[in-house]
Amino acid sequence: MLCLQLLACFFFLLLLPVLSILFLTRASAPKKQSSPPPSTTISPPRSYPVIGSFLALVANRHRRIQWLTDILQVTPSATYVLRRNIGIRQVLVANPAVVQHILKTNFHNYGKEGSNGTLQDFLGHGIFNVDGESWKFQRQVASHEFNTKSLRKFVETVVDTELSDRLIPILSSAAATGTVLDFQDILQRFAFDNICKIAFGFDPAYLLPSLPQTKFAQAFEDSVTISSDRFRSLFPFVWKIKKLLNIGSEKRLRIAISEVQEFAKNIIREKKHELSEKSSLDSVDLLSRFLGSGHSDENFVTDIVISFILAGRDTTSAALTWYLWLLSKNPHVEYEVLKEINEKSEATAFDEVKDMVYTHASLCESMRLYPPVAADTKEAVNDDVLPDGTVVRKGMLVTYVPYAMGRMETLWGSDWANFKPERWLEKDEAENKQWKFVGRDAYTYPVFQAGPRICLGKEMAFLQMKRVVAGILRRFKVVPALEEGVEPEFVPQLTSKMKGGLPVRIVER
Repeated sequence: MLCLQLLACFFFLLLLPVLSILFLTRASAPKKQSSPPPSTTISPPRSYPVIGSFLALVANRHRRIQWLTDILQVTPSATYVLRRNIGIRQVLVANPAVVQHILKTNFHNYGKEGSNGTLQDFLGHGIFNVDGESWKFQRQVASHEFNTKSLRKFVETVVDTELSDRLIPILSSAAATGTVLDFQDILQRFAFDNICKIAFGFDPAYLLPSLPQTKFAQAFEDSVTISSDRFRSLFPFVWKIKKLLNIGSEKRLRIAISEVQEFAKNIIREKKHELSEKSSLDSVDLLSRFLGSGHSDENFVTDIVISFILAGRDTTSAALTWYLWLLSKNPHVEYEVLKEINEKSEATAFDEVKDMVYTHASLCESMRLYPPVAADTKEAVNDDVLPDGTVVRKGMLVTYVPYAMGRMETLWGSDWANFKPERWLEKDEAENKQWKFVGRDAYTYPVFQAGPRICLGKEMAFLQMKRVVAGILRRFKVVPALEEGVEPEFVPQLTSKMKGGLPVRIVER
């Protein structure tokens, strides 16, 4: 049996270059249609012996998340088994019942084994890359940072200070001079300063007027990008060979990760020194809790620091980037958001954002269309049968796709493509017909995951985003500086990005 598999693999590798060239040549040939075909013509990819749907994967490699979405949209059960090559199968999911099964009902059968090897170099044994006791421990320690008192402190001290002392002056200056800013970069800097201050008690001062370029920031970006490319690789053995030989992108990744780890270790050493100098701290942050938990392994704590930087820096900044672009395209929504902001202007910072119902709905709607994490992959520990009858074998990868789920007509109606905050709202008759938020269950809307691994920082993320939106829109109008008719491209890395950033002009209201 082993010999047959090796033989099949050998012939596959021999034929692959020829097949790929032929298919790509055909795919790039001029077409009579200048516009994309209607969605009714979309069908699941053809699968061939040995190579499966590899040719379709190659043809759609630059629009992979949209291609997977197209497939799930036309699959009646919204669960599809993709045959990749040499017998490798991957289950793609956009069915809420199946999402609930893998994230809650049969949670212990779907772990991180399928992805943690790919992310091991970057995230190590951090919370997003482990299962079992290590995951439970990290989650338990981190959970203490998300109570109401900590959230209020986060909004009224950390976020407000970064907003008033750094972000607003930069926007005022850009408005006065007509400077075009990359708002994706600005928001990443803002979020990075925030997460470092609240989680580690450290201020990297990355959002200064000079917008400094640092080795760490570039190294972190390279680490995210190259690690994401590993996931998208059609031939995982290629990056593994490059890693073994220390060449190309894998050499760059090793250098970048080394820079990121050194940055994290410096934060840890400073915190250890601070803890040794003082008998008690004025406030206890996340890093202090981990260091005080009995875990003295610097590498382990380094992995934790890097994981929380990734979560705090990239998710909220990605969500806000797409949100501000959608507001610019939908002035009636921007009007309603601004109206709510002005109505809440007398409240304290925390109470203001806590009660911003329409803005909250508009953020949910934005993340429905452009989720910060487009897809998440688990690996089956044992054989299983999904609620729709799909058979899963031990070791198979199972990927649920929030990006696709936000585009399912069966879940959101025929107007799913519209940016419509009202789909999250209803009029409250008891409260003078004020808007009342009506959420969706976490398995229909798994933007923050669901089940035991649901995001601890969900409420913190919403509070931060609403405070930023209120702080910006109350004083400025954000106008995208894109060419007429050009729409930004969604790039699904570990966290989603807007390709090339979001160039904007700032206009004083």
